[in-house]
Amino acid sequence: MVSPKEGGITRCGPLKLEWGRRTYVMGIVNVTPDSFSGDGLAYDCEVALEQALRFQAEGADIIDVGGESTRPSSTPVDADEEIQRVIPVIRLLSSRLDIPISVDTYKYAVAQEALAAGAAMINDVWGLKHDSTLASLAAREGVPIVLMHNQKDAIYADFFTDVLASLRASVKQALDADVSSENVILDPGFGFGKGPEHNLEILRRLQEFKALGLPILVGTSRKSTVGLVLDLPVEERLEGTAATVALAIANGADIVRVHDVKAMTRVARMSDAIVRGWAGPALHP
Repeated sequence: MVSPKEGGITRCGPLKLEWGRRTYVMGIVNVTPDSFSGDGLAYDCEVALEQALRFQAEGADIIDVGGESTRPSSTPVDADEEIQRVIPVIRLLSSRLDIPISVDTYKYAVAQEALAAGAAMINDVWGLKHDSTLASLAAREGVPIVLMHNQKDAIYADFFTDVLASLRASVKQALDADVSSENVILDPGFGFGKGPEHNLEILRRLQEFKALGLPILVGTSRKSTVGLVLDLPVEERLEGTAATVALAIANGADIVRVHDVKAMTRVARMSDAIVRGWAGPALHP
């Protein structure tokens, strides 16, 4: 594979993602009672809608709705519970937003219900390692799928080589299931099955993931590595997150997944002006 060409396009609901033109911002809406970042909205659809509308106004390009916390000490939920949490929210958001919705899940049943309710992207934090049939769902529905690197521990034979090999395997699974290559997006999995030193190495070497020839999503927002480096609690990690977002964009990120949409949209715009060249206000809508 080669790096994605300038002008490559992925369609996500009403949004045309033109890779290389600018960085896209994904705003996080957690409908969980136990989000690590303290922003879980549980079952409150109206509050979720208010947050999503605010994110849209602040510049988000995509809203990512998740119903299961991925923090290390969280309790997994079954598909039925996750459906009860996310489907009413996705149905409501899809009727009110002008931007597309992504569903953050690794379960086929949840993803299927979410797409039927109006979602236009699958964000699989297990990169098809938990349920490979998500690939056939994405292929059948013609939607983009984010494949993230994840594993249960932080033990590697050769860290970066292992992560690249795992992502290559996920990509092969997707393509073998007839997902079109323009609908595959990669996420190196900052904070998932990795120690702080691994996460920092991912940001330093992010450009090397371009060898896989696909767009890259990066999610560093409020993560524990930021807290460890700065010795700060989750609610005080805005500046640290901003630094990681700016450097991720400088090193090749195409989408950044964030909690603080207003601030990170500004970081992305400034970073794009430097990295991609500033052509006046038309660079960002």
